[in-house]
Amino acid sequence: MVAIIAGGKHLSEAKPGMAGVVSHYVDDQAGSKLMSMGVLPGSHVIVVRKAPFGGGWYVKVDNFYLALRKEEAASIVLQ
Repeated sequence: MVAIIAGGKHLSEAKPGMAGVVSHYVDDQAGSKLMSMGVLPGSHVIVVRKAPFGGGWYVKVDNFYLALRKEEAASIVLQ
């Protein structure tokens, strides 16, 4: 079962099984990198797994899986 993330929440605050839509990025440099990887505003994101001790996030973005660092996940704002 997938829980929907409330608006204005950062991806780094989400728990496994939560889903949302990318609204915008906090950091322009990280946003540019994420957009080049295919994480675009409007993309549907589901948190699949979170590394222990806050290491990173394994997410499904639209139809592909991606591993993100803590800084990258913190720069994504979901709606």
